[in-house]
Amino acid sequence: MPIPFLPASAHVLERGWLSANSILFLDNDDAASVVDTGYVLHAAQTVALVQLAMGRRRLTRIVNTHLHSDHCGGNAALQAAAGGPASCTITVPVGELQAVNAWDEDALSFRATGQQAAGFSAAASIAAGDSLDLGGLRWRVYAAPGHDPHALMLFQPDARVLISGDALWEHGFGVIFPEMVGEAGFGATRETLQIIEALDPACVIPGHGAPFVDVAASLARARSRLQAFEADPSRHARHGLRVLLKFQLLQQPSIAREALRAWFEDAELVTRTARCFWPDCDMRTLFSETLDGLVLAGAARLDAGLVCNAEMG
Repeated sequence: MPIPFLPASAHVLERGWLSANSILFLDNDDAASVVDTGYVLHAAQTVALVQLAMGRRRLTRIVNTHLHSDHCGGNAALQAAAGGPASCTITVPVGELQAVNAWDEDALSFRATGQQAAGFSAAASIAAGDSLDLGGLRWRVYAAPGHDPHALMLFQPDARVLISGDALWEHGFGVIFPEMVGEAGFGATRETLQIIEALDPACVIPGHGAPFVDVAASLARARSRLQAFEADPSRHARHGLRVLLKFQLLQQPSIAREALRAWFEDAELVTRTARCFWPDCDMRTLFSETLDGLVLAGAARLDAGLVCNAEMG
């Protein structure tokens, strides 16, 4: 079914929760661009989906809303399939340009979160206040800090369509990673939600999940969730740990419980979060509590010493 308000030159490739959505733009009869490219384990699927959607056009540009691994994991494969850097450029948020071109996996958070990405370099950057031509339309760039301090959103004012990345989903937003280690992020998230409200989009294309049009309801849910996290930051920290554990299950749908525990106890972001919120905690106990939370939510199940991914719903 056609998505209300979505320009005819834009095609949303909705993905599962390991990969972020990709938005393909038919720039003209010969060229196409794509915003966000999914996770590296789905790179072959990303290439196939993009090639099918753009037909005989050539992919000439990749743009990333932010550089979490589930949004840029297909960059390298797509660029290679398009003929390499001379044929297809990569544009990233300006705050990440230096880290990506040095391929600093610590600065890019891949190592700390236990996620993977294939190396690539960027030829250009974008910042809040810039504009991009995508699909024959001019898109304005807005800062979207909170989930990621360097994240950006794209807004098309004529069609009133917002590409929100992980700043706003229909039922929430991405983990506010700075807050997991005691750094400010809640205030930035609130400001980002205010920006979205002021833009008054008719349709939002989120980083995960289907595009949606009842933006006011989504903003109300997001603010309620944010208020609860602000009232109890440790609740948000526990939520973040469950998300990190769930992502491991999306990468490895069946894994020995002890292997998963070993990863949990060694992961940098997990240990930093534990030191920040529960400095005297036993890591085995924290792992058990985190896993129990996933099982209770229906996001994981236990089977004879294995932890298995489970689809919620």
